[in-house]
Amino acid sequence: MKSKPLHNKTFLYIVGQLKQSAMDLLPIVLVIGFFQIVIIRQPLPQFGDILFGTLMVIVGLSMFIQGLEMALFPLGESMAQSLTRKGSLFWLLSFAFALGFSTTIAEPALIAICRKAAEIAAQGGLLDPAPSSLASYALGLRLTVAFSVGFAILLGVLRILLNWPIHVLIIGGYILVILITTIAPAEIIGIAYDAGGVTTSTITVPLVTALGVGLATIIKGRNPLLDGFGLIAFASLLPMIFVMGYGIIFFGI
Repeated sequence: MKSKPLHNKTFLYIVGQLKQSAMDLLPIVLVIGFFQIVIIRQPLPQFGDILFGTLMVIVGLSMFIQGLEMALFPLGESMAQSLTRKGSLFWLLSFAFALGFSTTIAEPALIAICRKAAEIAAQGGLLDPAPSSLASYALGLRLTVAFSVGFAILLGVLRILLNWPIHVLIIGGYILVILITTIAPAEIIGIAYDAGGVTTSTITVPLVTALGVGLATIIKGRNPLLDGFGLIAFASLLPMIFVMGYGIIFFGI
């Protein structure tokens, strides 16, 4: 008898999560529907598949958000706090770098953009079209971005520990981006700028945010709201610098 209210509560919670995900997706559906019906004035092709896919997105999105709340956010905060209590700066910085590197190297969007960049470079005559050359260029680009994100998270953790002003680091970083842009090969600049956005993925963002908040929570004198956020800004900034540096080495100035 006691399990029935529990089942009802679980059912209502699941429905609420699905409803929230559907509301989050609604603006995209409205925009696509408006342009398809009002501007293009044609029925949606394969409407059944699109409808089924949309339902799958709603279910997947609700499950993903629930997974973040249950696992990734608590895990990131817990590990940050445990390593801080351990009192080892080396292991804390090692964890920060490894977290940024590992979440980025496996990012599907980064893999896709690196492969596409290699294909376009080959079509433009900048690369040997042999599969080995394309794979080597794509892997080098991917490793460069992953290393830059790892270093960015490490730098962000140092900022929290040493209480460095974030605006000085960000402004200085973008000044450096502008300066490197003036000497970087034109073929790499667009890719470098895109790499900054690709790195802020669905896995990297929650884990890195949890890391920053966890550190700011446990370190005396730090405010989680003021000091716990900002690591993602470094993860978007440094890949632009590193990828343009990769282009300078690979293509020359």
